[in-house]
Amino acid sequence: MAATTTLLQTNCPDLRLIARGKVRDIYEFPGDPSKLLFVATDRISAFDVVMENGIPNKGKLLTQLSLFFFKKLEPIIPNHVVTGDFDQILKHSSALLPYRDQLEGRTIFVKKCQVLKCEAIVRGYLTGQSHFDRPMRNTKNPEPYMGYRCRRACKNLASSRRQSLRPAPRRTWEPTTKTYIQINVTSPFHHSIHQMQENDEEQIKKKAIEIYEAAQGHCVGVGGGEGLLLADTKLEFGLDEEGRLILIDECLTPDSSRFWAREHWAPGIKMTGFDKQVLRDWLLSQHNHFDRSTPLQIPQDVVLHTWAQYCQAFKLLTGNDFVP
Repeated sequence: MAATTTLLQTNCPDLRLIARGKVRDIYEFPGDPSKLLFVATDRISAFDVVMENGIPNKGKLLTQLSLFFFKKLEPIIPNHVVTGDFDQILKHSSALLPYRDQLEGRTIFVKKCQVLKCEAIVRGYLTGQSHFDRPMRNTKNPEPYMGYRCRRACKNLASSRRQSLRPAPRRTWEPTTKTYIQINVTSPFHHSIHQMQENDEEQIKKKAIEIYEAAQGHCVGVGGGEGLLLADTKLEFGLDEEGRLILIDECLTPDSSRFWAREHWAPGIKMTGFDKQVLRDWLLSQHNHFDRSTPLQIPQDVVLHTWAQYCQAFKLLTGNDFVP
């Protein structure tokens, strides 16, 4: 990776900051409160812990890949994107010009919507939290601070850990609510979005699985026929001003999804995919217990390896080399 500055936090004092998530800084669009700026920084998290250092240019890669899939999935579901072209964004407000160095290439101009406080996780393969209880715990609070999102489903779908990484008999669907903004908390679907009607719940479930199937079809066909497998992905939804369900936030990135090399997959074989599994594995190798309130410094070799996996995912998924 060429030497470059890592943007861990934006600093745009003339803009109204709405929120800082684990990766994205969100601003109200100047002069138009019905629009927002989603800015992907280079922060990276694993197990709900934001690392002390980041991955240079990661935010730009995530932005380009999200825009690629938002467009590709438009026949299935609309999204909140207005544009990701910074020159086009500037036409709507020149107030952003002083912050061009920070924002260009990592910003999506979006329509504000009613965000559904629910993350939809669709799994095609039993992996991650779907086949084991993560051993990392908070030393100040001994119970696991990540929920057991799929413990019950896993017991129904796999009889032992030896069956991990097998295809799920059907697409498993895991809705989780979001506590603002840092931690994902498991809860039953009818509690997590209790404000919605039953037909709306079914619509989200149907759309999430439809998106997964379309993305899986794309993955299988990439790489000159070698192909990828989409093990799982996390999706977020909102309602636009007309009450239509739309796809928001990010879409099918290595931050939110697990991609595996199709040719290397076999049941029961641990996979290191084109995603942040390298970082997860490093964290698991360091400590059985750690205080999640204290960010950790990622070693340079893990930074470089993670970045290489992200770039390879980008190339395979889009057919192009990533250019910041």
